[in-house]
Amino acid sequence: MKKTLLAALLATTLCTAQAAPANNAVKVGFVSTLSGPAAGLGVDIRDGFQLALKHLGGKLGGLPATVVIADDQQKPDTGKQIAERFIKKDKVDFMTGIVFSNILLTVAKPVFDSQTFYISANAGPSLLAGKDCNPFFFNVAWQNDNVAEAMGKWATDQGYKNVIGVAPNYPAGKDAINGFKRFFKGRMADEMYTKLGQLDYAAELAQLRAAKPDAVFFFLPGGMGINFIKQFVAAGLSKEMRLITSGFAADEDVIPAVGEPMLGTFNSSHWAHDLDNAANKKFVADFEKEYKRIPSLYASQGYDAAMLMDAAVRDTKGNLADKAAVRKALEAAKFASVRGKFKFNSNHYPVQDYFLRVVRKDEKGRITNKLMGTIFTDHADAYVGECKMAK
Repeated sequence: MKKTLLAALLATTLCTAQAAPANNAVKVGFVSTLSGPAAGLGVDIRDGFQLALKHLGGKLGGLPATVVIADDQQKPDTGKQIAERFIKKDKVDFMTGIVFSNILLTVAKPVFDSQTFYISANAGPSLLAGKDCNPFFFNVAWQNDNVAEAMGKWATDQGYKNVIGVAPNYPAGKDAINGFKRFFKGRMADEMYTKLGQLDYAAELAQLRAAKPDAVFFFLPGGMGINFIKQFVAAGLSKEMRLITSGFAADEDVIPAVGEPMLGTFNSSHWAHDLDNAANKKFVADFEKEYKRIPSLYASQGYDAAMLMDAAVRDTKGNLADKAAVRKALEAAKFASVRGKFKFNSNHYPVQDYFLRVVRKDEKGRITNKLMGTIFTDHADAYVGECKMAK
């Protein structure tokens, strides 16, 4: 019944929109976590998005673009209230920006019910990749499991036999641990699920010391990861076990705050600031010039989200009322991604490469990630078979 209704909505929209005039402007609703310990993630997505707009002359698809920005304060109810305001009052054409999966899942229903296209620049919950996939949802980042899956494979290839996972107790944390386990062939000795936003890890570190694993895989974005790494190294555990993670917790938002203790940390990502392609070189150089810092993967995703919107507006000639045409243009993804090749799977999540990085000092003496190689090529998520997308 649900799939039939969605199909009918899209078909009705197509019939009524064909005669509709093209837009003379584009409005984007940007809601993200812009305050608190995780603010760096949302700020980077915002800054990457704004840099893309600058590169595009303040336009999307040739039309003047307005971005309405709001802080969800890492609260699902606040995010939902903002989304409803964007839709009803601001009449946005697209939405983007949310960092955390629990907020995205709260916001999803009013956004999809209004037939507003949501372009995720980070959160990639398994539900929206599988049974609850939606024609109005596109993700230019990843499915939450994927980056952890890459690290699970790498840990297996390195011969680790005994690993403990640490992650916050919310959808993306569980997705990350599940993804790691999917490709790790050794023994998962334990799974520690901490409070979302937790900053003191004394109890968890004591458990790790007692358990003595070969390695610890952790998914703790933002301030959580900063504190965990500092406390892990200060406790001397880095001399007893290897610390490994996905790019979420070893990226350019975390590295400056942690400093020297980050050196030697292996991590996985779909993007690296030293990827050798023209779009990425321009993005990285201009981001550093504009914001005086190395861009993070979050910034790269914000940039790509804007570029995808630009392509959709351009390819529909600004007729954003034609939802079927907008969907088709988004699915085609005709833009130059900073990660190089880019394509969507049938559930509107990327099929892409995942890389190994390690934190080192670069030629300028900066502590940053260095690209080491490719773990997965053209990797898809594990949930796409459950997606029965309405046509």
